[in-house]
Amino acid sequence: MAQEQIGIRTVAEAAGVSVTTVSHALSGRGKVSPETRVRVQQIAAELGYAPNRIARALRSRRSNLLGFVSEEIATTPYAGQILVGAQEAATELGLMLLIVNVNRDTYDDPQIDALLAQQVDGLIFASSSHRVISTPAKLDLDRTILVDAYDPRSTNPTVVPDEVGIGRLATQHLVDAGHRHILHLTVDEDVPAAHGRERGYRDVMRDHDLDARVVRVPGPADAVAGGAATRVADPANSGATAVFTFNDQMAMGVYQELTYTDHVAIPAGISVVGVDDLRLVAAALRPGLTTVALPHAAMGRRAVELAVRAAEDRGSGPLVERLPGTLISRGSVAPPSIVTVP
Repeated sequence: MAQEQIGIRTVAEAAGVSVTTVSHALSGRGKVSPETRVRVQQIAAELGYAPNRIARALRSRRSNLLGFVSEEIATTPYAGQILVGAQEAATELGLMLLIVNVNRDTYDDPQIDALLAQQVDGLIFASSSHRVISTPAKLDLDRTILVDAYDPRSTNPTVVPDEVGIGRLATQHLVDAGHRHILHLTVDEDVPAAHGRERGYRDVMRDHDLDARVVRVPGPADAVAGGAATRVADPANSGATAVFTFNDQMAMGVYQELTYTDHVAIPAGISVVGVDDLRLVAAALRPGLTTVALPHAAMGRRAVELAVRAAEDRGSGPLVERLPGTLISRGSVAPPSIVTVP
């Protein structure tokens, strides 16, 4: 049947439930059991029923649309999980996500204007990496949620990784494995991730009365930087038994330098922990890299939840929400060998 011939009452009759139950089941709102929700959705799909979004919007004074402006994350392997999490949450809530991907610092894209013209209930602006920004004027709305970005001049709710907690988690894992001589290799960049992860590292080292040693090299934070930091730190000859790197790509540089230049085995000679859980790197290295996964999917989900709360005028909670990372254990950490410290 054509969609125009199928109404919500037809779906209700076929499912043996009330029109209200069908509405709640398809919108994701109201108290409907999971079994009933799935059954109603299946019957609606079989009948070819699609709710009239315009009519629904007129009744609720909401469009049930959320705008998602992606600053390059749609083309960034690890940050793309932000979008995945947002899409999953939107689907569960019966919302449609309208997505526009833009290049960093290019916000005159006519697609943004087209998105805003849809009268979206809320707007999510997601950066491809955690950084301080100045929210573009056209995106600085009352119901804008920032993801992986922090604007010190904005009052918009913000969802970011707990960078300090990530640094603590990685360092504590090495301490728990028995390491006392731990290096932190990072980049000399003024970004929240670098500052926060170093602070977390220093906190744990101080908590255990251990000497902190940080080596910073110019960015970008890639394998080249990791190799350069390793040569400066010289862990093979400095008594270090473990290295915590700013990210997985820098850890790859550590692997290359230790394995091929210094002929040091990982983790028998030196343990290594990274950050990101960039699968193309962490799972491909041998041994697999133990790392702290960033909460990208959870950040996307939380952003949608905050956008809905803002649209319903229920407040959005804390101005900045910091979500924890997750330790992914592979094969790059082992108890330290007996080392004579110079």
